Amino acid sequence: MSDILDRLQEVLEQRRQADPQDSYVAALHHKGLNKILEKVGEEATETLLAAKDAEHGGDAERQAVIAETADLWFHSLVMLAHLDLDHRAVLDELARRFGVSGHDEKAARHQ
Repeated sequence: MSDILDRLQEVLEQRRQADPQDSYVAALHHKGLNKILEKVGEEATETLLAAKDAEHGGDAERQAVIAETADLWFHSLVMLAHLDLDHRAVLDELARRFGVSGHDEKAARHQ
């Protein structure tokens, strides 16, 4: 799984330097963080709506959740790249939390 994320990060880094006329990723970076965050929010909303439809839907609705989640993850990776943050730091954070009760982890954040 992290292999695809590593490959995607490489492509995102390359496209960040591309001409905004030729690359969607470059255009997002050119427009700035607020535009990237707008896209993350839009994709999060679309993911939520797709999940609601999938709860009682069929295969098409379930596939829509997968597609929208992919869009959300993609735009989240663009956001991380814009902030010069590596996706591996997110994976490391998830690994750190693995095996820790969600209640305990959440409580520890507030201390």
